[in-house]
This record gives sequence, C-alpha cells and structure tokens, in this order.
Amino acid sequence: MHQRVLTQVFGVVGAVIERDGKFLLVKEHMPKHPDHGKWNQPAGWIDVGENPIDAVAREVREETGLTFTPMHILGLYSLVQKNNAGKFGEGSMPHSLKIIFVGEAQEMPGATFNPKEIDEIHWFTSEEIEAMDGKILRDMDIKKEVRDYLAGVRYPLELLTHTVQE
Repeated sequence: MHQRVLTQVFGVVGAVIERDGKFLLVKEHMPKHPDHGKWNQPAGWIDVGENPIDAVAREVREETGLTFTPMHILGLYSLVQKNNAGKFGEGSMPHSLKIIFVGEAQEMPGATFNPKEIDEIHWFTSEEIEAMDGKILRDMDIKKEVRDYLAGVRYPLELLTHTVQE
C-alpha cells in the first residue's frame, strides 16, 4: 500500500453500475474515517503505475464481488471536499479527480464484498440517490454522475491513454 497524501490532487476510479433501473452503492466501513457508514459508488484510488481501466475492475471486484467490464467512460469529475479539510493532517483538503466508468457487471459464484472495507451493498433508484444528503451519501457528485448516466453521456474508452515509460 502506498502512502496517501491529501495535500495534492489524487486519482480515483469509480463505476456507475445500473441494473433494472437501480444503481449499486456500497456502504463504507472505515471506523476512523469521517465517511464511515456512508453510501458510495464502487470506487477507489488508482495505484501508482496502474492502468485506470484495470483499477476500476479491481475496485469493483474488491468492493462488490462482481466482475466489472468497463465499456465507456462516463466522465472526469473533480471533487474538492472542503467538509474534510484538515481531517487528514495539517493543510489537507481531499481533492480527487475521478474517472467514472460504465460497463457490465457479472456475478462471480461464491464471491462477496470485502467486509474490511464495505458493510453492505444495495441497489437504489435514482430518486433515492437524489434524496440522499451528505450524512448518507459520501460524495454529492454521485448524483450528477447518475443524472449523466441517465442522460446517455458516454465517451469511448480510447479517450484514456495509459503509458508506462521505460
């Protein structure tokens, strides 16, 4: 695990997963974190050197037990969390650049979510997500992401290039 520095912008991947008109969210299990117990999309940090497409598949698998195949990029969302300023050290203010993907999620026989990170997973309607406030929903931009998804916003995966320079 790499040290996380919250005095700089950092990269995150996430997935908007829809099935039968409902969207999958995960309930965060981080007892010492300000977002413990809040609902979030399957998401997480991009590891140093990791392809973001691989990262989103890994994060969805870890947090939901589902196999996720990214098909499109929904968008790039910049989220500054002033509500968490200073909570992770002096001068910290979480600012993530979130690459959000849409795609297909498949059940894996016997697979489950990671209980060290996630308390539960649940499918919500877009109306239920819109009704959530900051005490329930981890990131308010999830509402915009769901609206963008429902509006048909999609960008090709080729928009993203990943280069490892030797």
